[in-house]
Formats: sequence, structure tokens, C-alpha cells
Amino acid sequence: MSPPKPSSREQKKAVIDWRDIERRMAAARAAIERAWTSPPEETQRILKARAQALAREPVHAEAANECLEVVEFLLACERYAVESRCIREVYPLENLTPLPCTPAFVLGIINLRGEILSVIDIKKFFDLPEQGLTDLNKLIVLRSGNMLFGILADAITGVRRVPIADMQSSLPTLTGIREVYLRGVTPDRTVVLDAEKLLSDANIIVQEQVDG
Repeated sequence: MSPPKPSSREQKKAVIDWRDIERRMAAARAAIERAWTSPPEETQRILKARAQALAREPVHAEAANECLEVVEFLLACERYAVESRCIREVYPLENLTPLPCTPAFVLGIINLRGEILSVIDIKKFFDLPEQGLTDLNKLIVLRSGNMLFGILADAITGVRRVPIADMQSSLPTLTGIREVYLRGVTPDRTVVLDAEKLLSDANIIVQEQVDG
């Protein structure tokens, strides 16, 4: 009489090599540990990069919320603006006295409560076409340090805050001298001028003298 044949479950138990499985698992753990363990130089590089990224994050968040407060005005049927922190006041143009031997963009001077101010027509300074509104009668008085002068506007349209993150660097139509004094362009295409650059530009300081 022959012995009984082992069942199929007993046959599977017989072929499992547990030691081989343990060796394979140990090798897999070692491979994973090697993969996660970097050389000291690489660890330092990663930690430094993480520290720099963490240091930059608050700056990015602050920049995303940063706004410019600007005063908007019309000039040659286009909308412009300058930062309000560079504006001392807005004043009606009165009693303009022309100055001889000055560039065309220097319209003259006015006496503003005992203070003599130069009046600049930035429409001519920017070589804008002479069209649209012609009754320039609003004087925007710009100030930075010791520099003080007024620029003319066709009309003042208001004051608002513009998120810096929403501003474009330029437009294809903004070329030439206007691009030089550009601070940025808002989503509704208001051109924000760099008032500090205007105030510090030697080209606007008139130093011509009359001979004789």
C-alpha cells in the first residue's frame, strides 16, 4: 500500500524558501537606506537651498500684496498716472510766465504761494501728438528731495491703488522716451510713470543762459 499523496497546500508550503525571502527583504532595505542617505556635501547643499527658499517665501507673499497708490490723469487722450508719494499737490494752472531761451517742453514758471515753480509740458517732452483735449489747466506738483516742478495734465481722473503684481513691464506701443520713464502698465492700460526718474533727470533741469 503506497503512502497518501500530499495535498496542494502542503506542496506550496514545501517550495517556500523563507531564508531567501528574508535575504531579499534585507537587501531591499539596504538599497532604500542607501538611496535616502546623501553625502555630507549634498546634504548641506539641499539644506542651504531649502533655507534660501524659506527665506524668499515671505518676500514673495509681501510683494504679491504690495500696491502703488497713484494719481491718474489724462494726457493726449491717454491715461497716465504717477505715484501719490511723489506728488505734493494738484493745483490749477494760473498766471503762467513764459521763459525765453528754454526747451519747448518748459512752458514757463508760476508763483505758487510765494514759491517759483517750473511748469513742464510732458506731452511735448514725450513727443506726444498735439490732439485731443487742449485745455491743459491742471498742474501736478512733483517733489523729491530738493527737486520740485509741475507737470501739466488735461484732467485729473482720480486716485487708486494698483497691485504691483498685476502691472506689466511695458506695451509694444510704448516706445522711445516714454519707455525710459515707464514704471509699469496696469491691466486697464494706464501708463504709470516713474516720477522719481523724472524728478532726477538732468534733461529736465534747465540751465540755459541768455547772452548779453
